[in-house]
Amino acid sequence: MTRSFHQFICKDALLAGTLDKGPHPTGLLIVSGGNEIKAGAHAGMAKLAQEIASQGFPVFRYDRRGIGDSSGRNRGFLDTKADIEAAAACFRDEIPMLKKLVAFGNCDAASALALFGSDIDIDRVVLANPWVIEDADPVPQKPTKPPPSAIRSRYWQRLKNPKTILDLLTGKINFRKLAIGLKQAAQKQENTSLSIQLKDGLIRLRKPTRILLASRDTTARAFLAAWHSKDFADARALPNITNETLDSASHSFADDHSKRWLESQLLEALKNA
Repeated sequence: MTRSFHQFICKDALLAGTLDKGPHPTGLLIVSGGNEIKAGAHAGMAKLAQEIASQGFPVFRYDRRGIGDSSGRNRGFLDTKADIEAAAACFRDEIPMLKKLVAFGNCDAASALALFGSDIDIDRVVLANPWVIEDADPVPQKPTKPPPSAIRSRYWQRLKNPKTILDLLTGKINFRKLAIGLKQAAQKQENTSLSIQLKDGLIRLRKPTRILLASRDTTARAFLAAWHSKDFADARALPNITNETLDSASHSFADDHSKRWLESQLLEALKNA
C-alpha cells in the first residue's frame, strides 16, 4: 500500500487530497465531516483509508475549501457540492481503471452526500450519522441544545440503570435540572428545514444508499426521529436505502469495536458496488 499527495482545482481554490492505492477497480471517496481535516478526528479517517486500501480498494481523501491544506473560503457543508465533484473527478483521473466509486461521509458530510449525490459521478453512498439538527454548521461556536428525541433517549438509558434510581432516592440528582430535562423531552419535535431537504435529497439520489447509525449518538438519534416521522414516509419506502445500526455512542466510530464495524460496512458496500 502506498499513499500519495495530490492537488486539484475547485472553482477558484486549490484543494489538497491523499490517495491510498489499491488494485481493485472500485474505490472509496471519503468526504470529511464538520471542519475536520482529511485525516479526521485523531487521524481516524487516515487509518480507515489505510485499512480499506490494505484490502485492495483505493481510497481518496481531501480537505474541502478553506479547511486544512486547501485554499479558499470555508462556507460550510451546504456549499460543498463543487468540492465533492472536484474530488471525485480527481480520483478518477488519478486511477483511470476505476469503474465504480463509493462515497462515504459522516455527520454533515453524510448530509452533503444526500443533498448533492444525485448530481455527482458516484455510484453508491454510505451515510453515517447524518446531520439534521439545525441549518447551521455542526461545529457551532455555542453548544446546540439536543432535540427532544435525543433527550428522551438519554433519559430512557439512564432510567434503565439501577444506579439512577439509587441516586434519585439519595438526593444525588438535582430535581430542578431533572424537571427541566423532562419538560424538554416532552416537547414535540418538528423536522428542521435541513431534514426536509435531506429527505428530498434521498428521494432524488436513486443510488444504492446505506445509512449507518451509532444508536446512542445524539446526531444519530435526531436523524432517527426525523426518519421515522411521517415526512420521511416516501424515503423509507425506497428499496435502494438500507439502514444499519450499531449499539454505540461514538459519533466518529472511534473505539476499536466501532472501527471494525465501520470498516466491515464499507468493505461490504465496496464489494457490492
